[in-house]
Amino acid sequence: MPPRIAIPVPHSGDREYVERALPQYEHAVEIAGGEPVRIPVDRTPAEVMKLIEQCDAVLLPGSKADVDPAKYEAVRAPQTTAADPGRDTVDELLLQDAYNMRKPVLGICYGLQILNVYRTGTLVQHIESPVNHEAGRKIAIAHSVKVEAGSKLAEIVASGEIPVNSSHHQAADIVGDGLRVVARSSQDGVIEAVEGTSPDHFVLAVQWHPERSVDEDEPSRAIFRSLVEAARVRHDKLAGEVESV
Repeated sequence: MPPRIAIPVPHSGDREYVERALPQYEHAVEIAGGEPVRIPVDRTPAEVMKLIEQCDAVLLPGSKADVDPAKYEAVRAPQTTAADPGRDTVDELLLQDAYNMRKPVLGICYGLQILNVYRTGTLVQHIESPVNHEAGRKIAIAHSVKVEAGSKLAEIVASGEIPVNSSHHQAADIVGDGLRVVARSSQDGVIEAVEGTSPDHFVLAVQWHPERSVDEDEPSRAIFRSLVEAARVRHDKLAGEVESV
């Protein structure tokens, strides 16, 4: 059986956005050898947990929403868009389960931001920079990021500079507990990736959108393969422990 990867529906209020965005994440998981599992954001926490418990890993996708600044004790900036409480609740359930059960986590764009806030970090509410971080999905390469040598991300995509797309106006500021910065924008230093510091728990989040380029770009495919492989290793380990009892 392929590893089951939980993916929350990206937004609770925009069906057109969901129907355009979500299949890209599901496709990326499938070609990496995983089974995507949609997690609805309009169910009770108990119903959501029943679905989450059957999954081996978590993929937190992008969103049109912004994280509520109250979650990191900040005053809302005028550029900050409305939060999505339904998505936030499900993300927090997924992250709580993932950290309790050591399930692998991959965050993408908004997924990085909600992960960082969940781990008590803060966000830059609106990036002021000559770099076009809000380039959007129609621009394949917006800028480059510098990946830290020796990081897990470097093992996946190689260290040094890599070209990325970009569709965000916020970014991590103070990094949350148990996370470290492993990539920054080459031109302005904006945080572009974080990863977990615990060697026994796969946690990775990137600010760009590798799901958009998995059919053309090997580093993008490698990011999803790393999540699915970490999920497979965890699943096989648990299965072995059960058999040995």
